[in-house]
Amino acid sequence: MTASSGTTILSKMVVRGRPGLFYGYIIVLLATLIMVVTWGTFYSFGVFFKPVLLEFGWTRAATSAGYSLGFMLSGLFGILTGRLSDRFGPRMVVTFCGLLIAAGYLLTSQISAIWQLYLFYGMVGIGSSGAYVPSISAVSRWFIGRRGLMTGIAMAGIGLGTMVMSPLANWLITNYGWRFSYIVVGVAVLLLITLLAQFLRRDPGEKGMRAYGDDFVDRQTLLAKDGSLAFGRAVRTRQFWTLCAMFTLVEYSVHNINVHIVPHATDLGISAASAAQILAIIGAMSVTSRIVMGALGDRVSRKAATVVCFVIMLASLVCLLFTRELWSFKLFAVAFGFAYGGYQPLISMLVVDSFGLGSLGVILGTITFTIMAGSAVGPILAGRMFDLTGSYQPAFLICVAFCIIGISLGISLRPVVQAKGETDIHSIIAHK
Repeated sequence: MTASSGTTILSKMVVRGRPGLFYGYIIVLLATLIMVVTWGTFYSFGVFFKPVLLEFGWTRAATSAGYSLGFMLSGLFGILTGRLSDRFGPRMVVTFCGLLIAAGYLLTSQISAIWQLYLFYGMVGIGSSGAYVPSISAVSRWFIGRRGLMTGIAMAGIGLGTMVMSPLANWLITNYGWRFSYIVVGVAVLLLITLLAQFLRRDPGEKGMRAYGDDFVDRQTLLAKDGSLAFGRAVRTRQFWTLCAMFTLVEYSVHNINVHIVPHATDLGISAASAAQILAIIGAMSVTSRIVMGALGDRVSRKAATVVCFVIMLASLVCLLFTRELWSFKLFAVAFGFAYGGYQPLISMLVVDSFGLGSLGVILGTITFTIMAGSAVGPILAGRMFDLTGSYQPAFLICVAFCIIGISLGISLRPVVQAKGETDIHSIIAHK
């Protein structure tokens, strides 16, 4: 064995954490579980929707606003949690946010007026901001090779959480009422997220390691040459606002479905338990598609993969306009869930492709905020349309139109033109 080959083997052992398990895989597992708990509980709002509505007699638009407010605040505070995570790491940020989510659910169990729903679900939304951006930013920093696959696995936790939590929440509500169910959710969040957060690390440097796939490139040199754009420069690019607009329009449909698909199905005579299964199928399919499309994103154009997901979503929404039977709802859920889950891991990958790793947390947090703020209008508008017309058809037609525009914007997306002398991170990796 030559000295050179011995050095290469030693380098790989250090980078991948041998002897022992590479800690990056622990980061992926932690991020996945945090997504399961945080977003599985948040997206179960649609199961709680009618029980709360029936007890208080509020309109669907007013009740939907609780979810929308929480979702919008999650995006807004994602900018802050992204910046804090860039600076201090995800452990402290996720711990505090877990405490806030738990408090929000526990207090929601005691509401007696609609302003309380808004206040306490707003707390849940603020807390939820600490799950997505810090966790996905950490995964991106731990993996250069296999980044798409690992991001997809972590984000599959959102779908897995929806798949598990929606039927569980329906069972709890049926047997113990919605108030006790929120207490159970709050305690579960308190115990799980605060515990999981203690093992998070911002990047491999905190463990004396290097990122997976960074075997031969000095980390500081890579970051210096990756063509990263500072936040101020990124927001002045066309690509930044194209990403914001295309994902906002498509996510508008996602959150309409998350809140209103269960009430819509029960309005058509489908049982609450079967309607909850529709959400569970969406979650199950999104688990598969996040992993599949995340891995595919390592090998093919992320833009093309995103547009394909948008087209599948458009087809599912068109079918929803004519869906009346349980079997057709389940068919819709398969296609919609695959499309919705499939593009999720591609968002952060497109951000890295466009702007680099240097300011990933704050850039991703800002894009996430614009997506959440815009799409949060959807559930309220859909609820208002139902209150006025007694039908969700107008709301679903808007979803179809927005999805078509989102496809057009996705097709128009172009890479950021880098300044002379800057080197793309993928070129560095490819020529190692």
